[in-house]
Amino acid sequence: MNALVPLPVLLPLFATGLSLAAGIRLKRFQRFISVAVLTAVVVISVVLMIAADDGPLSVHLGDFAPPLGITLVADRLSGLMLTVSSLVTLCVLVYSLGQGMADKDDETPLAVFHPAYLILVAGIACTFLAGDLMNLFVGFEIMLVSSFVLLTLGGTGPRIRAGSTYVIISLLSSMIFLVAIAITYAATGTVNFAQLAERFDGLSLGVTTLIQAMLLTVFGIKAAVFPVAAWLPDSYPTAPAPVTAVFAGLLTKVGVYCMLRTETLLFPGNRLGNLLLVVALASMIIGILGAVAQTDLKRLLSFTLISHIGYMVFGIGLADRAGIAGAIVYVVHHITVQTTLFLVAGLIERRGGTTELTRLGGMARGAPLLSLLFFVPAMNIAGIPPFSGFIGKLALMRAGVDNGSVLAWVLVGGSTLTSLLTLYVIVKVWNLAFWRSEPPGQAAEGTVMESQEDDADDADDDVADEGGPAVTPQDDQGIPVGPGGGQVVATSITGKAVTTTKRPPRTMLAATAATVVLGLSYTVLAGPLAAYTDRSAQELLTRTPYIEEVLRP
Repeated sequence: MNALVPLPVLLPLFATGLSLAAGIRLKRFQRFISVAVLTAVVVISVVLMIAADDGPLSVHLGDFAPPLGITLVADRLSGLMLTVSSLVTLCVLVYSLGQGMADKDDETPLAVFHPAYLILVAGIACTFLAGDLMNLFVGFEIMLVSSFVLLTLGGTGPRIRAGSTYVIISLLSSMIFLVAIAITYAATGTVNFAQLAERFDGLSLGVTTLIQAMLLTVFGIKAAVFPVAAWLPDSYPTAPAPVTAVFAGLLTKVGVYCMLRTETLLFPGNRLGNLLLVVALASMIIGILGAVAQTDLKRLLSFTLISHIGYMVFGIGLADRAGIAGAIVYVVHHITVQTTLFLVAGLIERRGGTTELTRLGGMARGAPLLSLLFFVPAMNIAGIPPFSGFIGKLALMRAGVDNGSVLAWVLVGGSTLTSLLTLYVIVKVWNLAFWRSEPPGQAAEGTVMESQEDDADDADDDVADEGGPAVTPQDDQGIPVGPGGGQVVATSITGKAVTTTKRPPRTMLAATAATVVLGLSYTVLAGPLAAYTDRSAQELLTRTPYIEEVLRP
């Protein structure tokens, strides 16, 4: 069984080579390879999750023992994260295939999408399985390289600017991470998690606190917690819908996972617990207030993402069994629901020509299926019973009440307020985009949506070459309009012009529906999920099973 541990990393990397070799000449083969490999990763992840319930699994690549070799470890937490992430990435891949085929994007940028996406999946798996700080850093860098390619697909101006911001912030966090690794190795002579768990006890309080603070800063940037989250609302919304969905759903949770792993395994005792609770409260309140102020759906969802990261940090800050278990439940819930909402946002943009809420309307009557696909995850993230969002929030609030400290009670109140404001935001989106009548400025079916930096003349020329006139929605003065009153934003993966349609491609709808069903399954399986996360929390806090598995002869 241990031989399966490296496969979630190795299979996508192997498929990347095949995908690059296939290129645009063998489009169907490229799609088949991507879907087949991610399906295999889903199966392997489920097997690892079930096997890890009997105890952690580990493998030392090259049979080199720590600290020399590369160690990969699958315990309950990493097995669960692998399973959820592989299911979500498979659904997003199917969604992107539907979007690419609908837009007839057969050019080189889309051919690059598959290899970059597979590398991203490998990087995510590497971070979940990494048994030492250095390979955790490698996983981060794999994700960074592929993320920049995916963010800038098509080379449009907004995507290049957003990608540049993302890379600069990521490189800054990488530099801090490298310095933290160097200090750790200088102080202990190893970067292996199991060995560090034993050797940190012999270091001075100042050194361990410094390392802990630096690692929390790195993971906080990756998770987009306040006050290091300003980059996210400007980076994610410009990317293609499937890219934004997987970034919002998964990449931020990689940072949360790293917090869970290091705070329980390397830094027991909760020395910085109060700081984490303050950060959690600030992320909740400032994030949701930012969402309240937005009128663009993608930016609104980006701010709710920042806000709800605070719930997970809340559980980590409590650092007890109930808090950690609640945080894990909420991570699993949020990966799926946040991804779903961004996929729905892509469908809304395809139908209405924009995600600017002031220019949308009438979708409850005109697109009942799309309305349902939005309504279910929206109620879920708002924490309405009996959805998994309510279960996760209730678990965290009960953990805060059981903790009994003043700060914990403040977090319980902040969590309640954030949940109510989230519901307000969801109702706002529903009223503007779905419930009210269709505004006169909404793009009609068949409208050609141009990229933001294209001028009207270029748009006319491009579409004329394809044998048809360019049409864009206009305001009262005849000026093309879109998000924020500017020119409309393209919805295709590669940044090309696309045509709006009242009937989104079936593949995109099916993939979105699959993520909705996955989110609902957490409610149906709430009992087994809660029991599994409780055992996972106990294993994290005990530490002994992980250490013994990695260091056994």
